[in-house]
Amino acid sequence: MAAVELTLWLFSFFGVAGLLGIVVYQLMCLSDLEFDYINPFDSASSINKFVLPEFILHGALCTLYLFTGYWVVFLLNLPLAYYHTRLYMSKRHLVDVTEIFNHLSKEKQYRLMKLGFYLVLFFIVIYKLVVAAVLLILEHDRGPDLDF
Repeated sequence: MAAVELTLWLFSFFGVAGLLGIVVYQLMCLSDLEFDYINPFDSASSINKFVLPEFILHGALCTLYLFTGYWVVFLLNLPLAYYHTRLYMSKRHLVDVTEIFNHLSKEKQYRLMKLGFYLVLFFIVIYKLVVAAVLLILEHDRGPDLDF
């Protein structure tokens, strides 16, 4: 049982690390646009490339927490998953090239809030990963249960 838990938290660790990487990359693209290092088309296309993979990865993690019974972590992720679903259904999930300068501060603030959320989630996942690893080591040292 502890090995399955360790696998779950390892997958979560790499998933949340990927989400952090995506959001940091999007913030870098917006900062480059703000300082005129990149044109609006390249910035918007670079950001839009990673919007759908971010939504899918976050939804997969949320679903994984639901099916494995980690209700607190699932409920923590549910509002952002709902917001991502609303954005996708209303077709407002992509950055518009023509309006990117008008919404630059709002887009940066949105991604900074997501960065903060993913950082909190990352620390929770690291904690759960360490606990699962320690429990697996202790279970292995104790040996198999021979209760009849």
